[in-house]
Amino acid sequence: MASANSTKGVLLVTGANRGIGKAIAILGAQAGYSVAVHYGQYREEADTVCHAIHGLGQETVAVCADMADEDAITNLFKTVDHALGPVNALVNNAGGIIAICEIAEISAEIVQRALMVNLAGPILCCREAVRRMSTRRGGKGGAIVNISSMAAVLGGLPHEVHYAASKGGVDSFTIGLAREVATEGVRVNAIRPGVIDTPIHERHGGADFLDRFKSNLPMQRPGQPEEIAEAALWLLSPAASYVTGSILNVSGGR
Repeated sequence: MASANSTKGVLLVTGANRGIGKAIAILGAQAGYSVAVHYGQYREEADTVCHAIHGLGQETVAVCADMADEDAITNLFKTVDHALGPVNALVNNAGGIIAICEIAEISAEIVQRALMVNLAGPILCCREAVRRMSTRRGGKGGAIVNISSMAAVLGGLPHEVHYAASKGGVDSFTIGLAREVATEGVRVNAIRPGVIDTPIHERHGGADFLDRFKSNLPMQRPGQPEEIAEAALWLLSPAASYVTGSILNVSGGR
């Protein structure tokens, strides 16, 4: 169960082993949450994040689950229930481009995987979270932050239209769910990150790509994962108590 040092409750961050998810998990621990670190692969990275969270005096657990698998998502939440207690804060961060492919050449398999990981997975995570948070269902309330993308409104980088479409779905879902549970003590918001310095750009060339692309950005630099984490923790906090159904662009003006 949540440790005595936990003042905020239990935060589950999906895709918390690296990048934006890692930054949110660590900042969440600093803010007083016990933190569940979800990962889809790279167990060693997840263990490193857990080690950092323990160093901050908070309880943590690393749990592997495929975001395209309903049973895996159900078991993820059950594992967190047993290890830390019921989730009262959720950040749906896990996701991926899946493949760089123009639509004229895309396969149904790529489309299905992109929609499952980036949209169906967060929807099912929200289902499990609402079951635990909703005051109508016996919960004590909570907050959810979905990590969308500026790709949802800009159409994405070349050959990533399917990714952009899946994130557009996240935006619509966020607004609808927020209204559905607005009287049940659950707030639901989203963040649209712009170009952020994370491993998601490795398939484009990583640091070299970011260096070339920064001239297209109003602030002339990519964002940092910690800048997204600060926004996420604010949306989870009581300081955002009248904020629900909102989508916050954290994109350096892009």
